Amino acid sequence: MAMSVGGHGEEMCDINTTPLIDVMLVLLVTLIVSLPIQTHAVKLDMPNGNPPPQTVRPEVIDIEIDFDGTIVYNNNPVPNLDTLEGYFRTESQKDPQPEIHLRPDRRAKYDVVARVLAAAQRNRMKKIGFVNVAEFKD
Repeated sequence: MAMSVGGHGEEMCDINTTPLIDVMLVLLVTLIVSLPIQTHAVKLDMPNGNPPPQTVRPEVIDIEIDFDGTIVYNNNPVPNLDTLEGYFRTESQKDPQPEIHLRPDRRAKYDVVARVLAAAQRNRMKKIGFVNVAEFKD
């Protein structure tokens, strides 16, 4: 900081920034105090008590889709999509409903996989999962 000493008749042209800093600090403190405390709460509807352990393991349906569009249902080739829908219709009536483990080949067309999933959804199959065992093979 420079200070002018002497009286050569020169006027000091520097701005006094102390009042500006004081005003800014007062505004900052006022803003911080006036902001409401934000509480980020997520409402969760949790079940009461412990759920009973599952006594009956659901049946598993293995569906494989080959690269050429062949659909294999529990190691049995399916001739067409209508037959597969009939299988889904009978399986959806069971209690507990079987799980579908879908194993599409990585070269399978998306259209065939989408049709199988749509058939399962139309027949109210609820437990559908994709299975990939290629990562675990040597």
